[in-house]
Amino acid sequence: MFRVLPAGRRVFRLSAAAIVLFGLSTCGEQATLPVSAGYGPDPVLPPPRKTLFPTVKVADVKRWQDGEMPTPRQDLAVTKFAGHLDHPRWVYALPNGDVLVAESDAPPRPKERTSIKGWIFGLFQKKAGAGNTSANRITLLRDGDGDGVAEFRSILVSGLNSPFGMALVGEHLFIANTDGVVRVPYKPGQDRIVGEPVKVADLPAGPRNHHWTKNIIASPDGTHLYATVGSNSNVAENGLEEEDGRAAVWEIDLKTGEARVFASGLRNPNGMAWEPMHGTLWTVVNERDEIGSDLVPDYMTSVRDGGFYGWP
Repeated sequence: MFRVLPAGRRVFRLSAAAIVLFGLSTCGEQATLPVSAGYGPDPVLPPPRKTLFPTVKVADVKRWQDGEMPTPRQDLAVTKFAGHLDHPRWVYALPNGDVLVAESDAPPRPKERTSIKGWIFGLFQKKAGAGNTSANRITLLRDGDGDGVAEFRSILVSGLNSPFGMALVGEHLFIANTDGVVRVPYKPGQDRIVGEPVKVADLPAGPRNHHWTKNIIASPDGTHLYATVGSNSNVAENGLEEEDGRAAVWEIDLKTGEARVFASGLRNPNGMAWEPMHGTLWTVVNERDEIGSDLVPDYMTSVRDGGFYGWP
């Protein structure tokens, strides 16, 4: 099915998009501090710098050419494990060596696209290769002969809702959709799951759903999951009522399904890990935008029960 637009209208729309992208890429300010200034427990935080157009730099999508590889240090090697994936967002290694990949893109977010700012944000997503229809699946990759290349792949689970994080606990694989955590039965070596995923707990989503990716990690004893939920804005510009339960790490009791905010004030937490010496949960947080090239450094922090970490 094709839709034909009048030539003049089509040229105008393309020109407007080009003007916006050009303006945003040329009117921002430049970083003045070295990257190292943002490292360590006491980073340099200069005063915010406001500009007519916020500083935005979106990397161009440049795919690997045939035979092209990164150059590692002398005692390491790089091989292409798998390709032709549809917007892979997160990987998870199973105990038997199989690798799961969440092929996922943003869900429909009608409230996020109702403003000029939202429209511009959508243009940048397209430039970065995102903003397309989500594949909504978990793909399994298997390197049976150990040569660093996955010679087998299968769609393990499909029909999900913008999935991201994964965690294997016992005989269940838990998957973080954009609106909640589901589980499916799983046994080692299985390459296809039959049956509908079962909802474990809801997570904040809704028609804006600004930071849509939800990650999960299981507690060491396998009794709880911890889920990241990013903020619904850059710095609560849509009102705090839209941030209810967001900018937080949630705790989910796998026995009862009860969920609660474990820690808050974390603008967009994402990757998580357990510190092995003391068993403390840590996360990496993506900080706010649009106040200068030197602000605000993303950071890594331990996450304490009941802790508040400053956002907004």
